[in-house]
Amino acid sequence: MKVLVIGSGAREHALCRSLSLDPAVTALHCAPGNAGIAEVAELHQVDALDGAAVTGLARALAADLVVVGPEAPLVAGVADAVREAGIPCFGPSREAARLEGSKAFAKDVMAGAGVPTARSYVCTTDEEIDEALDAFGAPYVVKDDGLAAGKGVVVTGDVEEARAHARACGRVVIEEFLDGPEVSLFAVTDGETVVPLRPAQDFKRALDGDEGPNTGGMGAYSPLPWADPKLVDEVLETVLQPTVDELRRRGTPFSGLLYAGLAITSRGVRVIEFNARFGDPETQVVLARLKTPLAGVLLAAADGTLADLPPLRWSDDAAVTVVVASHNYPGTPRTGDPVEGLDEVAERDAPHAYVLHAGTRRDGDAVVSAGGRVLSVTATGSDLAEARERAYAAVARIRLDGSQHRTDIAEKAARGL
Repeated sequence: MKVLVIGSGAREHALCRSLSLDPAVTALHCAPGNAGIAEVAELHQVDALDGAAVTGLARALAADLVVVGPEAPLVAGVADAVREAGIPCFGPSREAARLEGSKAFAKDVMAGAGVPTARSYVCTTDEEIDEALDAFGAPYVVKDDGLAAGKGVVVTGDVEEARAHARACGRVVIEEFLDGPEVSLFAVTDGETVVPLRPAQDFKRALDGDEGPNTGGMGAYSPLPWADPKLVDEVLETVLQPTVDELRRRGTPFSGLLYAGLAITSRGVRVIEFNARFGDPETQVVLARLKTPLAGVLLAAADGTLADLPPLRWSDDAAVTVVVASHNYPGTPRTGDPVEGLDEVAERDAPHAYVLHAGTRRDGDAVVSAGGRVLSVTATGSDLAEARERAYAAVARIRLDGSQHRTDIAEKAARGL
């Protein structure tokens, strides 16, 4: 099988790493990729938002499967263009991807499917914003209705900060605050059959102790030793399957990766948000634990044969990812700094720990930073404590001027708290 992956982040590096280990994959391509992906896949330049360009590349490569990683190409309809050319594509249509592209659309789908979620208001005027903020009170949860690369949500006790964010968004969803721990659960679906993956937890805030600004994610771990063993079955029954059924009923079937961001509240499981693609950095830890070869799973979702697939096989090992971010992230990041120590990690920490590249590029013989989140250092171990120890040992070998990372990823879970 020849596979083309679209994207350039650590999520795509995790996908390419897993695909490169799949014996069924005879050729692996990525566009545009990054410095790390170049070690496992052949890179190509393409405008990831241009469906015709992506389709043209897939045709030229005789790709048997195209995997669209990021949300923006999905919302732009890239998967539609690839499928119309007769090439199997993993990723939802433009219409179905509105589940992520519009928070208001997602709320409407959840209402139709009877999926438990936070009460909310969709606001477009200053008056509606003020009324919604008054109705819910602090802490305020304000979400940009459109795509915002994981950074369009503000959760704050400061009403002026909430109001300022809401007014800057244009169309905004304001909702009640959901208490309790958060869980990310991915599911692969072909529009009918839904196959859940293993749950993970990520860390959105920039600083230790969940302080600082919201980010795209500073780390993740899996499994969740504190979670109810029945959680995945419950979410499949009350959230994932009803959502997929509702979208099919509306004539916009969803095939690809459905990501449910969940709050385990005192009143039960509630959906915080849906995404229409693998989440970053949770993908890094979930795929680290998947033993079933990945390409066949993605192809079965793309061609509607998931029901024929045997149950997925999983490692009992734990996995932890720590994100190394550039100076000033999540503000305007400093780029162009040399990244050193990658060879040391490969020599001394493999196979239990490895580096997945996010914002990197080649500059001659050097790897330099090229974005806010630069690397995802991922490690496995017999339990979370061992995986964590291995991840941070590898992080300590990496040198990137001005870089930052959290030191408390999976710490509480590893200690049984």
